[in-house]
Amino acid sequence: MAGIVLVRDVMSKDVKVVRLDSSVKEVTATMNKFDIGSIVIVQSKRPVGIITERDILRRVVEPCLAPEALSARQVMTSPVVTINETASIDEASQLMAKKKVKKLPVMNKEKLVGILTFTDIVTKVPTMLSLLEELLRPYHRSY
Repeated sequence: MAGIVLVRDVMSKDVKVVRLDSSVKEVTATMNKFDIGSIVIVQSKRPVGIITERDILRRVVEPCLAPEALSARQVMTSPVVTINETASIDEASQLMAKKKVKKLPVMNKEKLVGILTFTDIVTKVPTMLSLLEELLRPYHRSY
């Protein structure tokens, strides 16, 4: 049933991005400012990587490195796994499970148009499906 729900119907459209040469301190400040758990790294407006909270913990905090001395390029996960906005939520879920990722930048051809997270799927899809089921129920009038 979830196959009828498309990625573009669930994704967040206001995706935050930084450049490859941004410092990890800038990356973290942006993530904190917008209360987000990841940020997409772009080069010429195309996604080339992603930094998640876990990346910062593993690659900066645990080894006790200075965030102002590291660039996004040094900490990001790359290549980044993306999905097309017209893919189904089923396809997105399968891709997330296969690649073991919880965040997928969403593309329309070569353009970054959003981000889909595990949380988006868990919180939005059940509500959407229950609304669709309501629409599909036979109409019964009580007189």
